Amino acid sequence: MPESLEIILIIGAILILISVMISKVSERLGIPLLLLFLLLGMVAGSEGLGGIYFDDPLVAQWVCTVALSVILFSGGIDTEWKRIKPLFKEGLLLATLGVFLTAAVVALFSRFILQLNWHVSLLIGAIASSTDAAAVFALLRSKGIRLKGNLAPLLELESGSNDPMAIFLTIGILQWLQNKIDQPIEMILLFIMQMGIGLIVGWLISRLSLFLINRLKLGYEGLYPVLIFALVFLTFGLASLLGGSGYLAAYVLGLLLGKEDFLHKRSLVRFFDGNAWLMQIALFITLGLLVFPSEIKPVILPGLLVSFVLIFLARPIAVFLTLIPFRYTLREKTFISWVGLRGAVPVVLGTFPLVAGISDASAIFNLVFFIVITSVLLQGTLLPVVARWLKVDAPLPVNSQAPIEVVSGQGLKADLREILITPSSPAVNKAIYQLKLPEEYLIIMVLRDGEYIQPTGSLELKKGDILFSLSEEPVYLQAQNIINGFSTNA
Repeated sequence: MPESLEIILIIGAILILISVMISKVSERLGIPLLLLFLLLGMVAGSEGLGGIYFDDPLVAQWVCTVALSVILFSGGIDTEWKRIKPLFKEGLLLATLGVFLTAAVVALFSRFILQLNWHVSLLIGAIASSTDAAAVFALLRSKGIRLKGNLAPLLELESGSNDPMAIFLTIGILQWLQNKIDQPIEMILLFIMQMGIGLIVGWLISRLSLFLINRLKLGYEGLYPVLIFALVFLTFGLASLLGGSGYLAAYVLGLLLGKEDFLHKRSLVRFFDGNAWLMQIALFITLGLLVFPSEIKPVILPGLLVSFVLIFLARPIAVFLTLIPFRYTLREKTFISWVGLRGAVPVVLGTFPLVAGISDASAIFNLVFFIVITSVLLQGTLLPVVARWLKVDAPLPVNSQAPIEVVSGQGLKADLREILITPSSPAVNKAIYQLKLPEEYLIIMVLRDGEYIQPTGSLELKKGDILFSLSEEPVYLQAQNIINGFSTNA
């Protein structure tokens, strides 16, 4: 047993090390990291070079459930509330109605064109209906591209909140197939219960979390991540036990914590970002191990057809119909349609029919797996090209890193913020005291040519300088307007 345990630990460590190293391949070649992780799992499997035999969908589902709860929480807490708040209506419509329309179109195509059984068609539509924006933003960052306007926060909100809808549809259809649901009204009640309980539990635990984090005053900073981990799993488990969506509850917990200031917030966000990557590696490798490449061959043709319908018909129909009430240009809607990459959740949901013992479950899992691979390869690879072609891209800003960190605490509203002195700014070659900035705007350092300068009022600013200040947002915006507005007043 000790030798077996050691071997398991060594194999696990090697797989994680390889996963970390192949992230450089993704950055340089623009290959979606999700795809590389899945392929690594397949290579390590029984039909690959690793020879690891794994064929337990229940264990895979447990691993993926734990991983997804942490990933969704991390995505929520890392979301900027101010960016997504104005986009709540369209984001939630895309995450609910958009997912439903996508699932419906795919299901109808599978039933009437591919002549698949109704239960297979409905499950394929539901399982493949959610999107994964994490892969999108990773690709854009690797290509040095950011999105104009509200596209990035809208996609971030949609992808973070559309997984519970896909999970609900999958579970609802499975319960219908198992004769646990007889009437359509029961499906509606199930939806209300899952979403309602998920929202309530997420909100309640977020209030409890803020109280505990700010009031306990733990003597060891390292205990705060442990506390948050416990609260995340408590949220997921409690919501699921009560019949709600644990995934939605975990995302809401992260989202609501992310909009508040609390002790050690920045270090906790970084900690969970690293853990989210570890969970993604574990999730994708587990799913890759569960796939037997020899079983993929029979589903290649139907998989390609469903993928093309999903990419070029179902997703565009869902996006264009859902966004009718909102002011988005044709280019923006087209790009949002293209960004509907399938990710980890569809493959995870593909294990649900396997665990439930539904007929044709293996074929459904393999078909969904192939759809995800096709989506990531086609949409992911061409994503930067499409962004430039539709002219919705903008260059990434210069990423400056301050050598200090401001730790949030109760009552502290100020934050570390920065302003770039552009060549056209009239602040160039002027002393700080001449700018007549607000008294509350405290410049604590200036970054110039890679070196940090402790400023005085007489320091003359140069083009390319970056001012770091400790200030509240209204004061920061006022100072920014003064600096950028000199050109109109000079």
